Amino acid sequence: MPLSFMRNLEKKLVLRLKDFFLTMQDFFLFSLRAFMAMPKIKRYWRDFLDQAGICGTDSIPIVLVSAISIGALLAIEVGNLLEDFGAKTMLGRSTALSVIRELGPLLMGLMLSARFGSRNGAELGAMQISEQIDALRAFGTDPIAKLVMPRLVAALIMFLPLTALSDFAGLQSAAYMAEHYHRIDPGIFWNAVYPRLAPKDFVVGFLKAPVFAIIITLVSSFNGFSARGGTAGVGRATIKGIVVSSGLVLIANFYVSKIVLENM
Repeated sequence: MPLSFMRNLEKKLVLRLKDFFLTMQDFFLFSLRAFMAMPKIKRYWRDFLDQAGICGTDSIPIVLVSAISIGALLAIEVGNLLEDFGAKTMLGRSTALSVIRELGPLLMGLMLSARFGSRNGAELGAMQISEQIDALRAFGTDPIAKLVMPRLVAALIMFLPLTALSDFAGLQSAAYMAEHYHRIDPGIFWNAVYPRLAPKDFVVGFLKAPVFAIIITLVSSFNGFSARGGTAGVGRATIKGIVVSSGLVLIANFYVSKIVLENM
């Protein structure tokens, strides 16, 4: 009995490993085709504009809400901590570094993973199970160039201004709380921000935007294309895309910060 159990477990592990590596191979080829289709952006400029509005303009409210909330909370908590050491004048410096390097781009990435990524997975999954993607192939249209590439280009372009907006909103809310909660003069707050920001602080934050755009778009679109099993399959593909892309965003956030800060 134990021997047969171990053999069955071994077979399951081997099958899972095979499925994993096959999935990674398919995802790599899928991503490669999406990047190679970028020169065709002029042909699909209408699709690009639609997706730019979806991941850009339509995402502004959720980005603002998350950035303002975390900026205000960060100012309150960090200010209370600095007050114990008599260093409240450093609140602007510590808040600016936290928002620009980490929290601004990270929150933007997570919010868009939930909003833009879920839309990609659900929309493409519905097209997959209704055989609309097969119909595109039958008419001689590359579905990746038509459906995925415009989303990827739109995300690469729009995630940068959304990151800047997230940083700006977070700093403004932190400055407001510093003035009205901690009674810090706005001049003191901003004088602790601007002179001490280095180029690497902006490189760390804004380099994450295209990395997050690639991860969120390709992972969610790939899961949408892989949807099987009717509407329940669309739900599973959408959830899987959100979970995987959010996890990869957190991992990428760490490694981008580590690599840039170690080499600048």
